[in-house]
Amino acid sequence: MSMTTAGVIGGGAWGTALALVCARAGLATTLWAREAEVVDAIRNKNENSVFLPGVAFDSPITATGDMADLAACDLILNVTPAQHLRASLKAFAPHARKGVPILLCAKGVEQGSLKLMTEVLAETLPDACPAVLSGPSFAGEVARGLPTAVTLACPDEDLGRDLAEAIASPLFRPYLATDMIGAEIGGSVKNVLAIACGVVEGRGLGRSAHAALITRGFAELTRLAEALGGEAETVAGLCGLGDLVLTCSSAQSRNNRIGLALGKGMTLDEALDSLGGAVAEGVASAPAVRGLAAKHGVEIPICDAVAAILAGEADIDTAIAGLLSRPLKTEF
Repeated sequence: MSMTTAGVIGGGAWGTALALVCARAGLATTLWAREAEVVDAIRNKNENSVFLPGVAFDSPITATGDMADLAACDLILNVTPAQHLRASLKAFAPHARKGVPILLCAKGVEQGSLKLMTEVLAETLPDACPAVLSGPSFAGEVARGLPTAVTLACPDEDLGRDLAEAIASPLFRPYLATDMIGAEIGGSVKNVLAIACGVVEGRGLGRSAHAALITRGFAELTRLAEALGGEAETVAGLCGLGDLVLTCSSAQSRNNRIGLALGKGMTLDEALDSLGGAVAEGVASAPAVRGLAAKHGVEIPICDAVAAILAGEADIDTAIAGLLSRPLKTEF
């Protein structure tokens, strides 16, 4: 399949970065943004000064506030936050061609329904061809053209190869997989674990505790992925372990910053306000991940603790004490 045009739904930092990825790969790229000020900034300043200030575009991007402008695109990347995915897909539905490839780039689990993003897509646009893009990637670094490698998961191997070739460039390297469930769980759970790592940092618990939390958190992530039908091999790659290490180890991560603020004594509202309107997916995904694991009978004590802290069901010190007092067990 020859792809020459790309449409990006979502004008935040990550959507803008991925629009630049597509444009650099030679695709004629149209970015849809809900915010009129984002559209105006891209059109008049050649940058997204609202969500990605200071990054001048090095490749042409067309900005629009009308989803009809994406109707003829060969490829759609949906980059709206996980909790808004359903609404954005419904809005795009009147303009979607049958069989259009939709690359899902949000990392989360829908609250209430406990659906993965591919399940939301299947319910809203059943005739679309699904794929998932996930991996260790900070929007600012990708937008500036720094080297990045990600997982592109698509059950149709030929389509997956076409998608990878369409968006790849020397500085943006997609690795192919067919396991969308593993890719989705990796991206969703790592955000929750990044909050936990931020708490560890904020409480001054040390690098040993930080490393232990990443390792045991990865065990939780793997158990949940396998319970849902994903593969351990998938989450051991870029979309799981790779993304987990990045997000848990850098203050560039919004989820990590939320945990850091909570660990230092801020309230959740204060922590969210400190992001200046940016979205930390792990906050919304934590209760959904907890519910999904409970539904499938999977133990995820670290993620459970994060969800309890965010819901005000437990204070941080009590949650930490509860994790450290769990019965001893074999590692594997």
